[in-house]
Amino acid sequence: MTVNLEVSPGERLTLEYTPEEREVLSRLDMDRIPRHVACIMDGNGRWAKARLKERVFGHQTARATVREVVETCRDIGIEFLTLYTFSSENWRRPAHEVTALMRLLAKTMIEEREDLHRNGIRLRLLGDPTPLPPDVSREISISERLMASNRGMVLNLAINYGARQDMVRAIREIVRDASEGKLSPEQIDESLVSNRLSTAGMPDPELLIRSAGEYRISNFLLWEIAYTEIYVTDKFWPEFTRQDLMEAIIEFQGRHRKFGGL
Repeated sequence: MTVNLEVSPGERLTLEYTPEEREVLSRLDMDRIPRHVACIMDGNGRWAKARLKERVFGHQTARATVREVVETCRDIGIEFLTLYTFSSENWRRPAHEVTALMRLLAKTMIEEREDLHRNGIRLRLLGDPTPLPPDVSREISISERLMASNRGMVLNLAINYGARQDMVRAIREIVRDASEGKLSPEQIDESLVSNRLSTAGMPDPELLIRSAGEYRISNFLLWEIAYTEIYVTDKFWPEFTRQDLMEAIIEFQGRHRKFGGL
């Protein structure tokens, strides 16, 4: 089965699905696809360790999973995909692992951006780029500029991102504006706060997927996931497949979202 998507006038892109994936795809309600999906990509190191490999091997292998998830989300009509790529707490990991992750980030930007661009995807960085190595910042900036005018799915990479840090930064901006007379206390509401976060202008995630069987949020999108549905899989991220993604969306579609009501 081939799914077609028009990303710009006259240009159509396709993905091929196996019979097994086609069966899962047939159970998707295409009228109820979540607009925004977020992923905590956990378990790379444990997956590698179980195979007697270095943790970095898990991160390298996980790149193929990221590509498949991005392509599938774009293909089925998801508008925003946010991937927790490197948290502000991840700097505490061993120096050699952090260095390898930074190199992998730069390499991925270089090797994937043209394909992302052809797929009509827009790239957006969430988080503070200041501490990133210069080559990583440069490659991310080049990729963002290349894809800035694309009109397809928005791919958010949360790099050096922490939700608490993002909220503190937003609060500082609001306090500064208030102290300068640009805002009154009465003007400060949920909408104003949302528009000062890294995710400004986006809908909140409807679905948060976390791999590796972990039941915690890990300082990710704390404001934005107030009413997000959470789906946890025991699979490590390098094992996560297109079919797993669609199964997660099917489960999401079967939930009754009450938003505090009945």
